[in-house]
Amino acid sequence: MTAIPACPVCSMENTYQDGDNYLCPDCTHEWPLVAVTDEALESDGVIRDANGNPLADGDAVILIKDLKVKGSSIVLKKGTKVKSIRLGEGSDGHEVDCRMDAGNFMLKACFLKKA
Repeated sequence: MTAIPACPVCSMENTYQDGDNYLCPDCTHEWPLVAVTDEALESDGVIRDANGNPLADGDAVILIKDLKVKGSSIVLKKGTKVKSIRLGEGSDGHEVDCRMDAGNFMLKACFLKKA
């Protein structure tokens, strides 16, 4: 029998396995049984959101944090839904092209989650 690891967030050992994930009932944190490294995700060439879900052209995404637009006073608010994204290889890792009411923006996928 393999030992179930302690929760990486709260360090409590009251964790259990549920399907393909470990769960912590104390802080409600959930993490996969098999640790997926960032290097493995980046090496496959697929652009992924903050949760590791693959993104495709035309997907709808939601911002997971407030983003200040460099060089202006515009702030893109957390929870804003963006429809019909386009993927590409932008400069500095900005790989998602979004069209919003405030204008067109290139965003990093790590600040987005699939809707």
